[in-house]
Amino acid sequence: MSASAPPAGRGPTILVVDDTPESLRFLTATLESAGMTVLIAIDGLAALDLLDHITPDLILMDGVMPGLDGFETTRRIKADGRFRHLPVIFMTGLTETEHVVQGLDAGGVDYVHKPIVVDELLARVSVHLANARIAQGSQLALDTAGRPSFALDDDGAIEWLTPLASAVIERNFAGWKPRDGSLPDALATIVSRLRGVDVPPGAQATLEIGGCAIECTMLRRTSARQWLFRLAERREGDAERLLAERHGLTSREAQVLVWISRGKQNREISEILEISPRTVNKHLEQIFEKMGVENRASATAIAVGTLSQ
Repeated sequence: MSASAPPAGRGPTILVVDDTPESLRFLTATLESAGMTVLIAIDGLAALDLLDHITPDLILMDGVMPGLDGFETTRRIKADGRFRHLPVIFMTGLTETEHVVQGLDAGGVDYVHKPIVVDELLARVSVHLANARIAQGSQLALDTAGRPSFALDDDGAIEWLTPLASAVIERNFAGWKPRDGSLPDALATIVSRLRGVDVPPGAQATLEIGGCAIECTMLRRTSARQWLFRLAERREGDAERLLAERHGLTSREAQVLVWISRGKQNREISEILEISPRTVNKHLEQIFEKMGVENRASATAIAVGTLSQ
């Protein structure tokens, strides 16, 4: 089951995970008085179950709870690609440095101590809500621009993926879900090659799956040690249709241009398309005229640019 967004038209939705009734009452009253909607889970398993139904804007997580504690609960939440962006603020009476580090290592973005100071808590919640909106907005912008994208950490685990990227992967890899936390094996293999030390930004690798080609482009490695990638889904005939539509070519001319853009020579194209080399030359003359170019190199550059958009 996929998690849904919080109801529109309300303030931010906060999930509070705490096993202490007094803390739950205090936090609920505090957050609701600040215009927020509060969801409650009394243990880690209840929190995970709730996340299958709705995605809050932020989680306040008690670190120490019986059964599944807040640290392990957070690790499981962050292992699910749907919730990589979800800020988790730990709250606990523990003050030892090792527990602060444990909370941050589990995926928390901040840490507040009990007894909680209301103004401090609300200020921290406000800051992390704003940061999360910026991060999520950036991912949505990538999708809006038609750029299914995702990020991996140095170990190959998914840091985040945009909804379009998730849809491309789910469509082509049966049984894969964002909550898996890692890419399907076949896709992970080509992505691993793109994370090599000598691989430049813009490098591409393609995975053939039936009649579809999944093209992955390595964008860059960020200062936050994230590897950013873009996906493109190419189905048989897509390239020809795009070139024909964009440049006013016939279907056969578009086929010739596709193979030219892939570095094939006239003799090879004639064999692939089962036409004579002379016919290939005639198609090239028409392609040059329609595209307003003088030579093969110019036509190739334009075709590659068109297909990369």
